[in-house]
Formats: sequence, C-alpha cells, structure tokens
Amino acid sequence: MDKLMQDPNQFVSDIVDGLVRSHPDQYEKVESVNVIKRKGGTPSGHVGLVSGGGSGHEPAHAGYVGDGMLSAAVCGEIFTSPTPDMVLEGIKAADGGSGVLLIVKNYSGDVMNFDMARELAELEGIQTETVIVNDDIAIKNHDDRRGVAGTVFVHKIAGAAAAAGKPLKEVKEIAEKAIRQVRSIGMALSPCYMPESGKPGFELHEDEMEIGIGIHGEKGIERKPISSIKEIVAQLLDKLTSEVTDKRIAVMVNGMGGTPVSELYLTYKYVSEQLEQQEYKIERSYTGNYMTALEMHGFSITLLAVDDELLGYLDAPSNTIGFPVRGE
Repeated sequence: MDKLMQDPNQFVSDIVDGLVRSHPDQYEKVESVNVIKRKGGTPSGHVGLVSGGGSGHEPAHAGYVGDGMLSAAVCGEIFTSPTPDMVLEGIKAADGGSGVLLIVKNYSGDVMNFDMARELAELEGIQTETVIVNDDIAIKNHDDRRGVAGTVFVHKIAGAAAAAGKPLKEVKEIAEKAIRQVRSIGMALSPCYMPESGKPGFELHEDEMEIGIGIHGEKGIERKPISSIKEIVAQLLDKLTSEVTDKRIAVMVNGMGGTPVSELYLTYKYVSEQLEQQEYKIERSYTGNYMTALEMHGFSITLLAVDDELLGYLDAPSNTIGFPVRGE
C-alpha cells in the first residue's frame, strides 16, 4: 500500500515535527528526541502526566498533551515502544516539582521500558508512579489484557485530577479507579499496513471480519463472515456488558483509522439503542478517532462505569487537540 512519506526511516520524526508546527501554541518538542510536551510545561506544584508508546495511534498520545490532560507524550517508532532514555526525557519534561505519573498501556515492551525510565528518574530525584491500563477484554487472562482505547479515558480523568492540584498519590488512585472500571473490544474489516514494509498485519477475505483485534495490526480472536452492523454491535456488547454491569456509563465508539466518521456515527446509533434496551444510562458519549491503528477499517467500543466523581473529571476543561472539553 502506498503512503505519503518522505523517508520511511524518518516517518515518525516527520509526524512529530508536523504536529508541533501545526499547533505551535500548544506544543513544544524536546530537543533531539521524539517527545512532545505541553507548551509552558507543567504548572508549578501540579503532578505531571506522561504517556506514550509506539506511534501509529494518532491522535494518541500526543493529541492528549495539553492543559487538563497529559504533560508530555513519548513517540516511539511505529508500533514500537520508545526506549527508556526517551521516556526519561518525557518525565523530565513533565516534572513540575510535584512528581510524575506514568500512564502505560499493558504491552511488555512499554511496561519494561517505562519502568526502567522510572528507576532512572528516581535516581535523578524525580518522584514517579506508574499505572498500567489493560482494558481489552478480547484477552481472557486479565493480567495479559492489552491497553487500548480505554487509555484515553484514563488520560482525561487523571489529567483533570492533576489539574485540580491533587497530590501524586491521589492522582494515581483516581487513575487506578478508572482502569478498574473501563473495558473495550474492537473489530476490523481490513488490516493496517506497516509503513516500512507496506505489508498487512493479517489477511482477510472481502466477506470476513475479525473480532477482538489489537491496535498494532494484530489479528482478532475470532474470524467470522461479515454481518450487519446491528449484529456486529450486539456481538461486541454481549462481551462488554458481561463485565460492565453498573448501569451508569460513559461510551466511546472509536475509529481504527480507516473508518469514515459517517460509519462511526452509524455504529453509535446501534450501540446506544442496544445499551438503552438493556437499561444502561449513557451519561456521556464520545464518537470519533481516539486510538487508531494506521488505516485499519474497523472500530472499538469502550464502556466506562461512572459515578459523580468520574463524571466531574470527564467534564473538567481540557485544552487538547484530541479531547477538547470547554467546561462551564
């Protein structure tokens, strides 16, 4: 598959440069490394938040850097964990003197490299804590579950807590609460293609779909004939609602990068109808591209069980390009 690029070896660097040039009032780039930080840095006395991982999930994670969400995002190569040195630069960029929380998706490379960076930061006198997001119910073993679109809710909620001036311990606790209560699952009609090789992550016939795909081009846990969107949504919600039984929820329908927005809104129609039929109360809804996988054609559904505390953090202002909230 053809892609717009200058040089495969500088694909991510060019993305980072383009983001910073597109939003000069929002971003600064850390010198000589693919780390984007909030312009002006973390306010003194506030906890800094760092996330990141492999690139290819835009607007995650750089799109969530800004007031009310992340302080810095570390941009690894496509679907490749950033190195500990890169993450350390992100921690330094995010540190406002009150400690830094690392929000890490549950992939072995990310977990290992962010943990190594945390140890290096501690040696430099920066207090750090880590939370691991594992919302993907496609994986049966809870400890092995991947971090996918639910990570965005964790960014938003923890970011609002940090912006409210909560100490590091409390910001970590509220992030962990969100992680306990969020679940996701996705599907795809077509794979994504790696920029370096131009090869697909998996092969699919035109009449097939994958249920339970990953966000790095991983094939799903089930391959089935394509059915109607109403039936697809029912299959995904059947899995999600078995784990999210609290009836007050926030819902995210997330595009995987190659799905027209019209299809995402069409999908949300059936998601909301079926949840309401099951007497769920949809307190907040989000439809769009939040955690993508290059040009994969598909979507994921995320359910977050909410209470008044989490709703308050979801509604708090955030000045980011990927999750703007104006607030009251």
